[in-house]
Amino acid sequence: MFTARDDSHLGRRVFPCPVPAELAALVPRAHHAAWPVWLDPGPRMLRDVLELCRLQTARGLTVLSWLASGHRPEDVAWLWPGRRLTGPRQRLMYAAADAIPGAALGLVVADWTWIMDTRFAGQVMAPYLAGTAYPDDGFAAAQATVTLTRVWDRQAEARAALGAAWAACRTIADWCKAAELHASYGHEVPVFTYPRGPMPRPAGVRPWISRLFRLG
Repeated sequence: MFTARDDSHLGRRVFPCPVPAELAALVPRAHHAAWPVWLDPGPRMLRDVLELCRLQTARGLTVLSWLASGHRPEDVAWLWPGRRLTGPRQRLMYAAADAIPGAALGLVVADWTWIMDTRFAGQVMAPYLAGTAYPDDGFAAAQATVTLTRVWDRQAEARAALGAAWAACRTIADWCKAAELHASYGHEVPVFTYPRGPMPRPAGVRPWISRLFRLG
C-alpha cells in the first residue's frame, strides 16, 4: 500500500504505508542468490550470471508487487529456488511484475537508468548484490564482489542485466526502509531513488528487461 504525489522538483514520489512483518521478512531473503565467487573466463559463467540476473530481477519485482498491494499469497515457496526461471514460476513472477502500479515500477526504472549512466556503477552494484546475497559469509561476499565487478568491467553485454537485478533488489529494500520510518515516526517517508538517467541504448537491453520494465 502506498500513496504517490508529484513534486515540481523531484518528480513523482512514492510514500509506502507500514509493511506487515511477514511481508517485510521476504525482502532480505529475496536478495539471497548464488552469485559466483570466482571469475571463470569461459562463456558458461556469463550465461549463468545473465540468467541469475533475470531471476533476481523477476523475484525483486514480484516482492515489489506484493509490497505495493500490501499482501502476499499464502504459498510463496515457488519464489525461492535458484534454478533457471521457466514454466509456471516464470508465469507467476511475470504476472506479478505486470501488476505493479506504474509509480512503483518507476522507482526501479529510475535506479536502473541511473546505474547505467554512472561511472561508479560497478563499485555500487557489486558490493550490494554480493553483500546482501551472502550476509553471513564475509569471505563469499568479498569474493563475489570482486567477481561481479570484473564481470561489469569486462563484459559490457552483462551490464544492463546486472543493473536490472541491482535496481529491483535495491528498490524493495528502500521501500521497506521508508515504510519502517513511517511506522516509527508516524510521518510519510518517500522511497529513496537515485536520479533518473537517460534510457540505455536498445541494443544493450535484453528482451526480458524490456518486458519486465515495460519499456516497449
